[in-house]
Amino acid sequence: MTEARRVHVRISELSRRSGVPVATIKYYLREGLLPKGEATSSTQATYGATHLRRLRLIRALVEVTDAPLVKVRAALDAIDDRGMDVHDLLGSAQHAFFADAKAAKADDTGEREAEERAAALLAELGWSVTDHSPARDQLARAIATMDRLGRPVGDEMLRVYAAAARMVAEEDLRCLDPEAPREEMVEYAVAVSAVMERALMALRLLAQEDASARRFDGDRPAEGRPRRMDD
Repeated sequence: MTEARRVHVRISELSRRSGVPVATIKYYLREGLLPKGEATSSTQATYGATHLRRLRLIRALVEVTDAPLVKVRAALDAIDDRGMDVHDLLGSAQHAFFADAKAAKADDTGEREAEERAAALLAELGWSVTDHSPARDQLARAIATMDRLGRPVGDEMLRVYAAAARMVAEEDLRCLDPEAPREEMVEYAVAVSAVMERALMALRLLAQEDASARRFDGDRPAEGRPRRMDD
């Protein structure tokens, strides 16, 4: 029997299945992050597959992304907005989780130049992105920061990063089933924007470690190398 067809359960069983403590579930209910259950008495209610799926999503967003509840609420509000299509939802997820980057400072020459370079790169790539995208600000800030460190990023490096990012983005959306129920589509869109961003970052660091070992580790004498599991 599929999870969606199972009989509704009490909050203790919902806690067991989701891994979220009862006290936390009650807090989410009070805060409106989780819809109310089906009342069976003045003090009791039962919960179904929708509650379980929502709890798992909240847990993932809180635990994996370390997002504060105000951002989780913004993402959930977007999910519940049935007038929002998947494209707009992806944008809302980006704004909810990645909008902390400050916009380029208008009175800072370095920031303005970085912003112009970011805009030029996006134009060269032909990417359809909004002017108010938080990711655009993050890109400009990264370029400006590297300049201030005396390690300016060349255009070719930015193109390589862009090519890799494009490939990942295409894979993200390839896994989005347009025939799936709306709830599943929008929850996946939010999860892939917030949670898999961390996976991408982790894989980049792991690949960087491997590339460094292959390029530099062989130059050190064996006694100076970190001990490996297979040594």
